[in-house]
Amino acid sequence: MKRLINILLFALTLGLIFVPEVKVFIQRSLIYMGFFKPNLAKHPAALSTTKAMSLKDVNGRITDLSALKGKIVFINFWATWCPPCIAELPTIESLYQHFAEDREVVFIILEVEGQQIKAEKLFQDQGFSLPLYFANGTIPQDFFRGKLPTSIILDKNTHMVYQSEGLTNYADPKLISFIKQLKQTK
Repeated sequence: MKRLINILLFALTLGLIFVPEVKVFIQRSLIYMGFFKPNLAKHPAALSTTKAMSLKDVNGRITDLSALKGKIVFINFWATWCPPCIAELPTIESLYQHFAEDREVVFIILEVEGQQIKAEKLFQDQGFSLPLYFANGTIPQDFFRGKLPTSIILDKNTHMVYQSEGLTNYADPKLISFIKQLKQTK
């Protein structure tokens, strides 16, 4: 029995090292067990005013971030090769579905490597309806410092009021309440 347990642990370790899908499965399991809750405390050092940023959707339409003033904007920076990014996407999908009919809340799921074909395939395979975007120019360093995944929320005045680096459970009811509170502010 002890030998069997050792073999299973060894196989799990190899899976974690060499098979990204195993990492995604374990990370998603940890999310649903209650780990990786969003930290909604405001950190003054992290908050900033929106910088210029141009985005391109899957159809090639260009959107400038400044055009979204007056709306709450949720932006997730991710990559197709990043297991934690893929692991948290279902929780972002859940948050998105909560606000899908709300024209005051905009979601931008920004694949940072420009891997449009891979990103679209992943979204199709996983059944995500999230709005997929790609950078059309540089991404402001205040928003994304290179750590994946990163998510930010901009208020109606285009101030960054939330930033999270690393795996986070965005299906958390506290985050839904936070966004609803932002909608009430002018």
